[in-house]
Amino acid sequence: MSLNFNLGEEHVLIQDAMAKCLEPFRGRQEELKQSILVERKFPQDLWDAICATGLMGAVIPEKYGGNGMGLLSCAIGIEALAERGFGNALLVLTAMDAACILRNGTEEMKQKYLPKMASGEMKFCFGHTEPDAGSNAFRTRTFAKKDGDDYLISGQKTFITGADVADRMLLTCRTTSREACAEQGLPKAFGLALFIVDPKAPGIELRPIPTRGIEGMTQFLVHMDNVRVPASDLVGEPDMGAMALFNSLNPERILAAASACGLSKHCLDIAVKYANERAVFKERPIGAYQAISHPLAQVRIELDSVRLLTHRAAWAFDQDMNPGTVGNYSNMAKYQASELAVKAVDRAIQTLGGYGFSEEYGVIYYYEAARLLRTAPISSEMILNFVAEHDLGLPRSY
Repeated sequence: MSLNFNLGEEHVLIQDAMAKCLEPFRGRQEELKQSILVERKFPQDLWDAICATGLMGAVIPEKYGGNGMGLLSCAIGIEALAERGFGNALLVLTAMDAACILRNGTEEMKQKYLPKMASGEMKFCFGHTEPDAGSNAFRTRTFAKKDGDDYLISGQKTFITGADVADRMLLTCRTTSREACAEQGLPKAFGLALFIVDPKAPGIELRPIPTRGIEGMTQFLVHMDNVRVPASDLVGEPDMGAMALFNSLNPERILAAASACGLSKHCLDIAVKYANERAVFKERPIGAYQAISHPLAQVRIELDSVRLLTHRAAWAFDQDMNPGTVGNYSNMAKYQASELAVKAVDRAIQTLGGYGFSEEYGVIYYYEAARLLRTAPISSEMILNFVAEHDLGLPRSY
């Protein structure tokens, strides 16, 4: 069977839908960017416009209020938004959490949450990283103790994006401690669990962390003290949350890669436009000089290769391939995309010269977002560890 690299009709439609949903904001685009990037305000009106296109329903079947177009369509839509200078972490987080609930939740849970996630009525954040464990899920300390028909959850999470504006948080915790697993000779993956938690529930305290790099978002330290959560909000089975977790982490990395592709294209467009118009010596635009044009051409070439890798990862997820295979593709896509985003922003700044640091052009703000992608949601070094061990079969390094 021959390969076909053309986008499907539905993929082209979602690209067009993203462009059209931004049309009403054209007159206040710079004002909106200022609000998001500088004042760090969540753009609810923009969120509503994006969700009205059906983007959040892409990973959700029609029976639960979505359109079932798949993660590839969602990735293409998020890339199209980023290509126009708009990124939103809660789009990624809500989509990845929806994918997890769809593949691991009970029917009751799917009926309860997925329609509201598809419409955009309900936003989700992701409570995973911990102060001591970082993003190593197996060292999670946050603990859920059974109490009748509920669980009582205590612990801490850190760098939790958008916990103040999210309606729910998909929370990683333990239902069996690491120590108990070790005593019983159980594997380190045993004992993990995922819960859907209201970040405004009694017993939860949100402390803002003064970070930068996330558009219109604040990150939080989340402290939980005996937070009561009904057992019906446990995603999957107690102690068996490890596989369910990867049904969130793989889409997260794929959508992060898609966002990085769009950001790279946006910065490339800014640089190319400037290089075609700016003339310093004689009347020749600076884009005629190879010192300017060649680095931009390299970004363009690399963008196509990274986009193909990202699309393959999303396609593999939609094909319900083994999570390990999808994980390999998604990690590679995220690695290459984040490296390219940093390179693309850097070349745009270099092309614009002093204007690259001007708030008027805004490129300098994108450097923070691009640089963050090399560290989160998983660092480039951890991806290299993963590929070396799981793809190349080299000895584990940590």
